[in-house]
Amino acid sequence: MKILVSNDDGIFAQGLRALTYELKQIGQVVVVAPDREQAATGTAVSLHQPIRVHQVAPVVPGVESYAVRGTPGDCVIVALGKLITDRVDLVICGINHGANLGDDVPISGTVGAALQAYLHGLPAIAISVPGSNNPPLDTAAKLAVLLAKGIGLGMLPANVFLNVNLPDLPPAKIGGISITHLANRNYTDVVEERDDGGYPYYWVVRQRRNQATDKQTDTWAVEHGNISITLLHANLDKSPPPLPDNLCSDLFQQLRAS
Repeated sequence: MKILVSNDDGIFAQGLRALTYELKQIGQVVVVAPDREQAATGTAVSLHQPIRVHQVAPVVPGVESYAVRGTPGDCVIVALGKLITDRVDLVICGINHGANLGDDVPISGTVGAALQAYLHGLPAIAISVPGSNNPPLDTAAKLAVLLAKGIGLGMLPANVFLNVNLPDLPPAKIGGISITHLANRNYTDVVEERDDGGYPYYWVVRQRRNQATDKQTDTWAVEHGNISITLLHANLDKSPPPLPDNLCSDLFQQLRAS
C-alpha cells in the first residue's frame, strides 16, 4: 500500500511525524506537507502564484519527504500530479493539533487537503486530536493504521472520505467510537477591534457556544469521551456510501488491543 501523508500544521509538526512513523510499518509512505503552518486555510488552492517544493530530510528515516510553499490543498494536488509518479492507494492528513469539529470543518486545512485526495478519486482521511499540551498522538496514529488496513482489505468503501477526531484522554479512558454528523452552530465568531500604535486592526476570535446536546454529532461524541468518525462527501446530488455496521466495535476492539 502506498500512502500519501500531508497536514496543515507544517512539515515539522509532531503529529505528522507520529502518523508517518506508524504508517511506515504497513506501507510505503511519502510525506508532502506545507513548509510552515497553514491552519484554517480550508480548501484554498494557489492558482495565481508559483508553488515551490523542496525535498527535505526525511520526517521519519526512510520516508521521502517534501516541503511545499503553499496550502495543504496545494500539497496534495502537487503530490498526486507531479511528485509521485506511481499509484497512490490512500491519503491521510494530520495528525492535526487541534480538533476539527462541526463548523470548523469547512475552514480546516487538514480536511481541505483530504478533500483534494477525495476529488482525485482516492480514499481520504483527516485525523485530529485536541490542542492540549499532551495530545493522544500515539492513539490517533494507531487508529489511522487500523483505518488504512480496513481500506486496504476492502472493508471500507474505496471512495471513503472520513473526518476523525479523538478526545483528550488516554486509551483506557476512551469510551468508544461513534459514527457522527457535523455539529451545527457550535461556534460563533467575534470580531475585536484593536490598536497598534494608532493603527486600528481587527482580530477574529472563535468562541464556543453551549455544550453540544445532539448525541449524534461529532462535538457531543468527543465531549463525552468517544472517538468521532464523520463520513464527509462533496457530491451534493447523492449521499456517500454507508459505512459497515460493525466498523466502530471492530475498530475499538483492535485499538484497545494495539
